[in-house]
Amino acid sequence: MGATDFSHLDKTGRARMVDVGAKPLQQRRAVAEGWLRCAPETINQLRARALPKGDVLAVAQIAGIQAAKRTAELIPLCHPLALDVVEVGFALESDRIGIRAVAAITARTGIEMEALTAVSVAALTLYDMCKAVDKGMVIEGIRLVEKTKV
Repeated sequence: MGATDFSHLDKTGRARMVDVGAKPLQQRRAVAEGWLRCAPETINQLRARALPKGDVLAVAQIAGIQAAKRTAELIPLCHPLALDVVEVGFALESDRIGIRAVAAITARTGIEMEALTAVSVAALTLYDMCKAVDKGMVIEGIRLVEKTKV
């Protein structure tokens, strides 16, 4: 496979931003998910809103949304996008927190990196805010679940 076979490389093999100017505007949506595995006691404290750093889920939700909006600043060669919506939600299980992000836009390029960034930063925020009570947490399974365009 040569350098020109990759969209982010020019003829000489140097990194470049893909020109999407000629592509049509399309409605695009991406869903990503991931998990923060933690001790059952951490989940119990989270449910009781008894963690020392306050409303952990609200802070992680805002962090994930904010991160999606800043994806182009964090990941080289990503296009800056004016997002239509980003939603971040959580599912508490006995020993882990599920994190899910949905991002949508009408644009010439995809939105999956924004959804993945939202999940990643929400997970990191949860980790940061729970680390005082749980030293064994693990972030895992971050992946793209769905990517659609209309």
